[in-house]
Amino acid sequence: MSLRDAQRTAVAALTLAVPGIFPAAATGQTTTRDAADPAIALAQRVEIHRTEYGIPHIFADDLEAMGFGLGYVQSEDYSRSIAMAMLASRGTLARHLGPEELDADFAARPIHARAVETFHRLHPRTQDVYRGFAEGVNHYIRLHPDEFPARLTPDFTGPDALARDVQGWSRADAARFVAGLSDEDAPEQPTPSFALDGSNAWAFHGTRTASGNTILLRNPHLPWEGRHDLLERPSGLTYYEGHVRVPGVIDFYGDLRIGTAFGIIGGFNAHLGWATTNNYPTLSQVYKLRMHPDLADHALLDGRPLALERRETTVDYRTPDGGSAVETRVSWQTPHGPVIHRTDEHVYLLKDPRDGEFRRGEQFLRMMMARSLEEWLDVMKMRAHPTSNFTYADRGGNIVHYYNARLPLLPHPLTGDTAAFATTSADIWSELVPWESLPLYLNPPGGYVQQANDTPDYTNLNVPMDRDTMPANLPEPRLRLRSQLSLELAAGVADAEGVAGTAGRGVPAQAGSPGLLLTLEDVVELKHTPRMLLAERVIDDVLAAAQAADDPALQEAVEVLSDWDLTAGADSRGGVLFARWASQYFDGDFDGTGDEAGETLRWREAWDPMRPAATPYGLSNPDATVRALGRAAESLRAEGIALDAAWGQVHRVIRGEVDEPVSGCPPTLGCFRVLSFAPTGDGRLAANRGDSWVFVVEFGDVPRARTVLAYGQTARTGAPHHADQAAMFARGQTKEIAWTDEDIRRTTITSYRPGEEIRQH
Repeated sequence: MSLRDAQRTAVAALTLAVPGIFPAAATGQTTTRDAADPAIALAQRVEIHRTEYGIPHIFADDLEAMGFGLGYVQSEDYSRSIAMAMLASRGTLARHLGPEELDADFAARPIHARAVETFHRLHPRTQDVYRGFAEGVNHYIRLHPDEFPARLTPDFTGPDALARDVQGWSRADAARFVAGLSDEDAPEQPTPSFALDGSNAWAFHGTRTASGNTILLRNPHLPWEGRHDLLERPSGLTYYEGHVRVPGVIDFYGDLRIGTAFGIIGGFNAHLGWATTNNYPTLSQVYKLRMHPDLADHALLDGRPLALERRETTVDYRTPDGGSAVETRVSWQTPHGPVIHRTDEHVYLLKDPRDGEFRRGEQFLRMMMARSLEEWLDVMKMRAHPTSNFTYADRGGNIVHYYNARLPLLPHPLTGDTAAFATTSADIWSELVPWESLPLYLNPPGGYVQQANDTPDYTNLNVPMDRDTMPANLPEPRLRLRSQLSLELAAGVADAEGVAGTAGRGVPAQAGSPGLLLTLEDVVELKHTPRMLLAERVIDDVLAAAQAADDPALQEAVEVLSDWDLTAGADSRGGVLFARWASQYFDGDFDGTGDEAGETLRWREAWDPMRPAATPYGLSNPDATVRALGRAAESLRAEGIALDAAWGQVHRVIRGEVDEPVSGCPPTLGCFRVLSFAPTGDGRLAANRGDSWVFVVEFGDVPRARTVLAYGQTARTGAPHHADQAAMFARGQTKEIAWTDEDIRRTTITSYRPGEEIRQH
């Protein structure tokens, strides 16, 4: 008996000892495949229970069956896009969709080769999940062939699923560097913006909660619509709520990222949970080497020739007439990383600490199974997941923030956007910054940690981070308005020294004020606050400038803003006008000459690291303020929008048959309830990115959690669970999750084994 068979026998014996919480689903297979087929055998080891809103609870006898169930239910809800994601992993997407996918396929081929090469190095339990996931997708394709391209063969494998988690070197970093090179090899300074990206996360210690239990909030922000919603292209962005359980092995609830076996980037078990937020470290490093003067395709390093290895890759693709063709591309590689640019005199290499890392899924599986802070931190030392802040809470009473990054330990000064010149191997980094050197907050004073995508300096204002003890290549300190509001809400202090306050207009007290212990419901309410911090910081200056201008054309605008409550609440009147003013003032003509000025010049007091949560503040130019207000009012009138239109009259959640007013605004306006919008063509704006998945969990003897997934469990338009959470989300409401056997039994609407008859409850 193999080790894997012995593991399965042990799990099966344990499962038999634990009474099932549901009767078996009715039989009546919809396939004629032989019962000895591995897929049929796997289907018999897993049962799916869909609770209210279509949430899948996957109960499996072993981890392979768990992966099988996960691949199957994702395919039920996202159809061919899951298979297309697997094709993308193989680097064969152009074979089905045409030459527009060639770039993606050429990038995927070496990653897939790495997956094939390393699959056997994973722990057997991790291999089991990947194999099961692939076979779950295959099983769905075989049972529903009409949903898939005729040339698609359901033969996906564990390495195909693993390839979704194998990391490569950053082509985006390489392209940005090369694009910045001038004729003199001097890179320009690119200025990428992450204004719309990110997530929110909080963890509260028991000293801050009414129950004495820790509470964790996870709230990622992503586009709502995109390729993943078309059911035609690879998925990879969408969150997917689910629960997986193998008795005695794993019991985990969270956001199971669509298209992957291990997109487990947030969730909880009975003992602990975590949330992730983007942290944007600079990981890759470009090195500049001299070309060898006598040997073609060789550089000089350590005084010796360094061969540049030529590699050819050929990818086939579907032609517009339905035929096939091939394209071959050449790349160059060195032991220190790929060649990204060459001149007659120099070669540029990109060394990326992500390149080739294949254990990300294994790390997440171990995290899902962890039972204590010590065990969880030990798993985090793998650093197989390359970036992300991790915000953590557990039943033992701990809260943690850990800044995770595969930062290289540079043997040279920071180079910014330029290349480091290397003459010896010692000039090129060869190991990571020690794990112990990265920022870690454990149960800090004040009883909270928070993250909203800014640097870890301000995770907790009671514990300033000592930069002298940190790696030099951490991003520069930054604290934007959304993060400042997050700090104020999480710290539970309004208008305290060093914490964000208002600009003279009082903001009503709310949950989280000093001395008030938080309940789970309080945290949900705080999360959905409609406050707009930009307005609180500048409204007095806007009104003062407009009133001093004494322009009758601005009288109505002044009256509207004077009566406004400074929020993006659905019923609030004035925010529509203010948001239009802000776009004119901060993005448009600043001095009346047609020229734009930097954002910092527009503030009376720019952001100051010495007063990080109370700045920026006020406005620097009254004339520009008045011009922007006039243009804002004029543009709204031209569009037939009243200056005092309610925020929710214009800003909507529109999905399926749902068309609801919604609170929330873009992060540039300083909202913690982050939403961005796109025009609908009728003068309204529909939410299209930002808050998408929200969960809040309290760690008592039994975890208690509330969640909402704005765009629902399925991309199938018209399906029952495509838009059934949209109205709930628009109203700032959440649903209680089913965790215990009793709760799952009470809320189950269907149960079945994959491929068998569905039982209605």
